[in-house]
Amino acid sequence: MHKRTFLKSITLAGLGLPQLGKSMTTNFEINPTGPAAIVSKDENFWKSVRSLYKIKPDYINLESGYYNMLPEETLTNYLSIIKEVNYHASFYMRTRQFKERAAQNKLIAQFLGGTEEEIVLTRNTTESLDLVISGYPWKSGDEAIFAEQDYGAMIDMFKQVANRYGVVNKMVSVPNIPKTDEEIVAVYEKAITNKTKLIMICHMINITGQILPVKKICDMAHKYGVEVMVDGAHAVAQIQFNIKELGCDYYGASLHKWLAVPLGVGVLYVKKEHQSKIWPLIAENESVKGINHLNHFGTNPVHTYLALQFAIDFHNKLGAANKEERLRYLQEYWTSKIATTPNIILNTPTESKRSCAIANVGIKGLKPADMAEILLKKYKIYTVAIDGAGVHGCRITPNVFTTLEELDKFVIALKEMAA
Repeated sequence: MHKRTFLKSITLAGLGLPQLGKSMTTNFEINPTGPAAIVSKDENFWKSVRSLYKIKPDYINLESGYYNMLPEETLTNYLSIIKEVNYHASFYMRTRQFKERAAQNKLIAQFLGGTEEEIVLTRNTTESLDLVISGYPWKSGDEAIFAEQDYGAMIDMFKQVANRYGVVNKMVSVPNIPKTDEEIVAVYEKAITNKTKLIMICHMINITGQILPVKKICDMAHKYGVEVMVDGAHAVAQIQFNIKELGCDYYGASLHKWLAVPLGVGVLYVKKEHQSKIWPLIAENESVKGINHLNHFGTNPVHTYLALQFAIDFHNKLGAANKEERLRYLQEYWTSKIATTPNIILNTPTESKRSCAIANVGIKGLKPADMAEILLKKYKIYTVAIDGAGVHGCRITPNVFTTLEELDKFVIALKEMAA
């Protein structure tokens, strides 16, 4: 069954949520028509999408990378779930939570193109990938490879297993503006030895937005018997992909980013053949087998996970292709206007297959922190400064609610600052 058809066919009652369903709203209906290339530039359509959010008027928000705000419909449904779980209290936690969280697990597995036997919910990307790094059966002298552009929390965990088990870490650097996929693959291949066990790569580099050729890297690594773990924090629901077709061994992501699930929901994919060798962060009962032995939750905010269904529904109403093309169009809209401007440095490849919403831009002679401060205080534009790993600038992350008028103001600000 096609993913979108599957999601539309699922009701709240079918998910084991009949009581919760009484207070849910599903009134949001928009019907984008035509191919994504056309819809992505339909400003009237996207203004109607913007109206579904409560936008803070104090500044232009170009920092959607940390956390995507919820559209009002998702937020309303989420608050209803909180009230219902609170109303049923311990009765809910003892009789319903496990079945209903499992239903959400099935939903995200279908969404990603995988199976519930290999995918489990977590709290975020860091938890997902640190679970693999810390639980891998390391031996002294084993080698791991990662890039300086990778997320710091995972690098810190690699440092810990190096100190604890004698693992040798090898750090490479991914070029900001690569010419070919092969150039990137070669960066990792050159670091492989007969002691290499695991490579960590980004699906989309968080500080620049560069999309890496995941499948090509996985295919290369597997020829050497090396496993690959992918940081997909920014890829899920920003770009379309099938997790099985990537060919990776492990994949972690945060669903509160581009899928706009409430804060604190992540996902972990582990190939079935690897599950038994990974030690969980928190011990599970020995009777629990397979992927579920890796995510002992204890008492947790289950209502947050139950909101996943509404985030997926909103995403699919927009249309995955429409959303991806719109996000890419917004990035290309502003980057094309400053591409030849003196003193402005673009740290992100603009080739369509190498980037989507996220891009990083710097100004010669201006520290990223100062740049971000000027943008906020003088121009009322909120961004985030990035200063390290060969990247010096501000990460610019528009969203489906961003307007071209807002990006025009940003372009004017950049040109004035660079003059």
